[in-house]
Amino acid sequence: MFRFETEVDKERRVLLGERLEAANAQRSPAMRALAGTPHEDEVPLQVWVVDETSGELAAGLAGRTWARWLHVDLLWVDTPHRGAGLGSQLLTAAEREARVGRGCTNSRLETWDFQAPAFYRRHGYAVVGRVPDYPPGVTEYILTKKLG
Repeated sequence: MFRFETEVDKERRVLLGERLEAANAQRSPAMRALAGTPHEDEVPLQVWVVDETSGELAAGLAGRTWARWLHVDLLWVDTPHRGAGLGSQLLTAAEREARVGRGCTNSRLETWDFQAPAFYRRHGYAVVGRVPDYPPGVTEYILTKKLG
């Protein structure tokens, strides 16, 4: 007999991740090959643009690297600074750090149809997937790019 529970449990979450990682390594030579390498663990990658006058955040990028991939999670530019190239500079800086500093060969991200798919295409990203109605009324795009 089993009992299903829905509460958030940090210890179980860690255990779940460890068990899934072990199962993946058992079934996949590629996942086994990651073990013990610098690319085995996710490492945060963040780039910030701070207004020198006000000290306020003007733009930022938050992501992570893992398995020779950069994953861009968030990229935002404050409205008064849009169109000044800050988004491009953030993306370029993150890609450079991922490629040169961390040995990444690819990048991936998700964006919604009303956000920035055209921006990412201009920077060499290609749409590899789309999820319609996520959330309802919106399409999510999954994009990738070879680095270097």
